[in-house]
Amino acid sequence: MLTASYVHGVGMTPLMGATVGALFDRTAEHWPDNTALVVRHQNVRWTYRELKREVDALAAGLLAAGLAPGDRLGIWSPNNAEWIVTQFATAKAGVVLVNINPAYRLPEVRYALQKTGCKALVTAAAFKTSNYIEMLRELAPEIADCAPGQLKAAQLPDLRVVACLGGGREAGMLDFSDLPGRAGADERRRLDALAEELQFDDPINIQFTSGTTGAPKAATLTHHNIVNNAFFVGETMELNERDRLCIPVPMYHCFGMVLGTLACVAHGATMVLTSEGFDPLAVLESVEAERCTALHGVPTMFIAELDHPDFNTFDLSSLRTGVIAGAPCPIELMKRLIAEMHLAEITIAYGMTETGPVSFETSVHDPVERRVTTVGRVLPHTEVKIVDEKGRVVPPNTPGELLTRGYCVMPGYWNDPERTAKAIDTAGWIRSGDIATLDEEGYCNIVGRLKDMVIRGGENIFPREIEEFLYTHPAVEEVQVFGVPDPKYGEEICAWIKLHEGKRLSAGDVRAFCQGHIAHFKIPRYVKFVEAFPMTVTGKVQKYVMRERMAEELGVAEAKTA
Repeated sequence: MLTASYVHGVGMTPLMGATVGALFDRTAEHWPDNTALVVRHQNVRWTYRELKREVDALAAGLLAAGLAPGDRLGIWSPNNAEWIVTQFATAKAGVVLVNINPAYRLPEVRYALQKTGCKALVTAAAFKTSNYIEMLRELAPEIADCAPGQLKAAQLPDLRVVACLGGGREAGMLDFSDLPGRAGADERRRLDALAEELQFDDPINIQFTSGTTGAPKAATLTHHNIVNNAFFVGETMELNERDRLCIPVPMYHCFGMVLGTLACVAHGATMVLTSEGFDPLAVLESVEAERCTALHGVPTMFIAELDHPDFNTFDLSSLRTGVIAGAPCPIELMKRLIAEMHLAEITIAYGMTETGPVSFETSVHDPVERRVTTVGRVLPHTEVKIVDEKGRVVPPNTPGELLTRGYCVMPGYWNDPERTAKAIDTAGWIRSGDIATLDEEGYCNIVGRLKDMVIRGGENIFPREIEEFLYTHPAVEEVQVFGVPDPKYGEEICAWIKLHEGKRLSAGDVRAFCQGHIAHFKIPRYVKFVEAFPMTVTGKVQKYVMRERMAEELGVAEAKTA
């Protein structure tokens, strides 16, 4: 039993001292005939032997294109087979993969490429309303007149190679499918030698965090960070070589490429991609057709699947487990997943990009009550403490900021020592910005974000508590609670609510529902009914956008955030 809010994950399995490439090769050798990758929208179905052939050919092709260990290669693309091949090929070549959000516009992609000094870029031609080729030509007009692989652009001085997906021939760019054929015997020998030279503490992946203010931070992860995190997340799910994991989350995020593809590779399981971007119908079709046993997603994705008008026509009985992460999972949603989607062993994972990304996860053996009210226990070989505003460890069940230390913590933000020093202290602890509690048995509950905490008349109010209560109303499908400025109390409570189709409520009905069940100062003063919430590509709701919109609507100054 804990006497202070500090936990150290102890496990029987030691950490792996392996690179991503070594892990991949080990799995391909052990389960060569297992189906490794299914990409339904591209009609791709490869065994591990076939996937290894694709990966090794591309890795040698990258070396032939002039890339060397430590160089950075950006990938700007929705989900597809080429993304997966590039993920593992760059790792085997020692090239650092820079994940670029498919929703980025020109200023954002310029920042990402400049910040990380990308020498190469793999890009889709377009996705949804974004024409990547047009944006690149605006950013680097020199590309129209250069020989493929020899770009010299004023705004992107490090970029030399641009490879386009999709088979279209673009001036100044290589076609992605041509890269493997550029390699000869020398590059293949060099690739074999790199397997012995690359070190597991080398950086191998850069993820841009989605901050609400300032430029995104380039979180840099090592082989050691993500290989072990993927392995232990899979272990907690009891993933094995017979499992088939449906991965509808974006690859550019840790959820897709660590908890999804890399967790599968660590256990010989099958990766199933459903579509370029999230489509609830494609997920339901994929689970049924591929007999998927596991399904990942953020809460909004699961809600969209459950509420799809054709949901009841699909056989989802093969499902057993998966991960919900990226945002708090409402209790009522968890109950529906277990009852309606056969996800009796679904797990909740919590962490941050900078911790590779998971630090806590519920077990498939945890009682339902634990799985609907906590994010589980700390993963093996990871330390967590909860501290007050002075940095002192608090007693169990006392809210404070969650800090993490261990193998999973990134070495830092790329080329940004100042931000790194602010995030990670001299003892190796990284701040999360999340308010959490640890109970006596080590189970963690995320109370909210420091910046989302509402201070009303001196009372500290955690929006999630109010959200969980409002979710119990049968008419409420989704709800987000936040603070807006108020001249009397400093801040007042506002709730944005999305109703189930065909249901009706008034603001008065909502307040009456709360009366006598939650403290009077927690009852929302403002209630707005909406069709959707502003959110990031990964499904994280953007409360700061809601605060700004509501403050403007009410004609008050922007609320302060903690």
